[in-house]
Amino acid sequence: MTRISSFLATTTALTASLLGAAPVLAQETAPTAEEQSGVGIIVVTAQRREEDIQDVPVSVTALRDDTLTAINSSGQDIRALSGRVPSLVVESSFGRTFPRFYIRGLGNTDFDLNASQPVSLVYDDVVLENPILKGFPVFDMQQVAVLRGPQGTLFGRNTPAGIVKFDSVKPQDFADGYARISYGSHNAINAEAAVGGPLGDKVSVRVSGLLQRQDDYVDNILPSGTTEDALGGYSDFALRLQTDIHPSDSFSILLTGQFRDLDGTARLFRANNFTRGLKGLNANFDEDTISVDGQNEQRVKTQNAAARVTWDIGPVSLISVTSYWHGRSTSVGDVDGGFGANFLPPNLYGPGEIPFTAETRDSIPDLDQFTQELRIASNGDGPLSYQAGVFYFDESLRIVSENYSTLGDPLNAPGGVNIVVAQDQESKALGIFGSLTYDLTDQLSVTGGIRYNDDERDFVVVRSQDTQFPTFLQNPLGTVTRSVSDDTLTWDASLSYAASEDVNLYAKVARGYRAPSIQGRILFPPATATPLQDGVTVAGSETITSYEAGIKSTLWEGRARINLSGFLYDLNDAQLTAVGGNVNANRLINADNVRGYGFELDAELAPTDSLFLTAGLSYNHTEIQDTGLTTAACGGTRVDTFPNVSLCTVLDPIVTPAAPFAAAIVNIDGNSLPQAPRWIANWTARYEVPMGDGEFYVFTDWAYRSKINFFLYESVEFQDAHQLEGGIRVGYETPAFELAAFVRNVTNDQSAVSGIDFNNLTAMVNEPRVWGVAAGVKF
Repeated sequence: MTRISSFLATTTALTASLLGAAPVLAQETAPTAEEQSGVGIIVVTAQRREEDIQDVPVSVTALRDDTLTAINSSGQDIRALSGRVPSLVVESSFGRTFPRFYIRGLGNTDFDLNASQPVSLVYDDVVLENPILKGFPVFDMQQVAVLRGPQGTLFGRNTPAGIVKFDSVKPQDFADGYARISYGSHNAINAEAAVGGPLGDKVSVRVSGLLQRQDDYVDNILPSGTTEDALGGYSDFALRLQTDIHPSDSFSILLTGQFRDLDGTARLFRANNFTRGLKGLNANFDEDTISVDGQNEQRVKTQNAAARVTWDIGPVSLISVTSYWHGRSTSVGDVDGGFGANFLPPNLYGPGEIPFTAETRDSIPDLDQFTQELRIASNGDGPLSYQAGVFYFDESLRIVSENYSTLGDPLNAPGGVNIVVAQDQESKALGIFGSLTYDLTDQLSVTGGIRYNDDERDFVVVRSQDTQFPTFLQNPLGTVTRSVSDDTLTWDASLSYAASEDVNLYAKVARGYRAPSIQGRILFPPATATPLQDGVTVAGSETITSYEAGIKSTLWEGRARINLSGFLYDLNDAQLTAVGGNVNANRLINADNVRGYGFELDAELAPTDSLFLTAGLSYNHTEIQDTGLTTAACGGTRVDTFPNVSLCTVLDPIVTPAAPFAAAIVNIDGNSLPQAPRWIANWTARYEVPMGDGEFYVFTDWAYRSKINFFLYESVEFQDAHQLEGGIRVGYETPAFELAAFVRNVTNDQSAVSGIDFNNLTAMVNEPRVWGVAAGVKF
């Protein structure tokens, strides 16, 4: 009760301080008649300027406020966006720290902290490169939008798959604010508040904050005794302060400071929750219990300072966006997912077969990211509009990986460190870009853009080890260095045609690019490592050519909106990550080609003033096309001479059979990409009944995805057939306050979302069902 009381006190103090900082009025202006009686107008900045979503020649979805409020009320992190829009998947093997994004099947399963991803996350016009930055909490949002397909002309870097774009609410010249708090399962608290307004005639401010916390609720069951409520808890706090200084109508400076402090449980790995030859989680899975003998903790601290300067000089505006991020993190987990090892007596290891112990910590002692963008954008409403600019990126990253001796050895007590790997990486990028749109007629317009990209990366890794560590797993290795660089042009061209006042057609072709990558997490490289085979791998640049066409329509006098797009892409020299195998390692490879095609559908319908419906649907077909491409399969592929290993059933052609301590090598030509479901569907419904000064409402939201494979190879075990999660929120709302009750994952869907294949049949699963109550006020 003491912990709960302290967090409640903290939440109350935070809310009171935010709401007491300035006088507050209505948060939003009153809706127009069109917004009250139909689907309204959605304004997006998909092309770095405000536009009606129906006029943008991009496949883009903007999440509705109802959906964001519903999925955030249970305290979930950014992974809750997965499946909430067509073609988007988000998963993580680090939990709240390190989200991995996939759009149209393109992503990266790499679990290392320097992993390059083909989906860029842009937060208030600043690209966030490192995975620990991409997990920054979502709160006080003006809009969350997903841009699908290559966005390599106007945005940041590494965007061949698309962008997840976050725009926070900015300070206004009128006072506004809100506060929301929810309480739910496992003593979970989700508190969010914001307040803003003018400070005199020339300055406006906005302060917003988020506190999410939850008690440990998973029991750790070991032969030595059960520890109740040992794992699963967290405390996550974030704060944002914005100051808008506008000495004149044509000149403004927006200063932003942000902070995050996360302390909690790392991802829970569950040993042998798959069964050889069978699909899906087995009867050993229990969401409330686990059996692990290693450490589990996670901490992240990030800080940001940014300045956006806008100067309107008549025909054009000059925009400068400067940002600096600093971060530190550490995460340790019992990667084998169990306790002991099978060379001990039967009662001292489990659950199931544990061939060897694995407990690792990955830390970022220091991360510094600096970005600078200078841009010129045309003003006015003539037939020609344009943008051009320069972008600079500079990142300094240090990573330390440690292996623990869970069982102990002559030099280390249980839990002692016996291998340390330190990585240092310096990355720099320069982009010079331009884009213009010309209205050929009142109905037909053409857009073209080009960007010059210049990237370089320098990498140094050093491994030290306890001399007592078994040499059959690794050989001593000194300092290894790698350097990569590349420069290329990316571009796009599109046509937009207004077939009528309510129907727009578009076609687009685009070329995107991802810079070369280096992977050097060498805790367990091959035992035969030589200076030419030292476990550090490099993937060359990948390029994508994408073709897309779509129709955007507003129907039934503004009561319906239906947007449909189809696409085809070729990803050449695709950067892929082979994880696992017979050791806990990553390996970068390039595939000759990945072919993808599919479609996305977004629909909204307001058949009456009381009912609002949305639906999304996507189909994504991905196929690796490289006849000679191979990778190691699961480390537990069966061999008769070494039977006491956890097993999996490989479905791909075997090139080299498995042997003791060596996984089978299989051909993966023709396979789909990992974490790339063919189908994603989502739908929401809100029904309102007027009551007094407000309305009683029921809101429900659902997300479905079809089968996914976890790795580049295919096996019976390391996949999940489908996932369906839904939520229900019931409440009463007026312009001033809201009271509600909610349930998330209402059907208690239990699905594997990823796995670990180097040791045993280990699963990672989705979030359990949670319930709660919520209250909020608006000013």
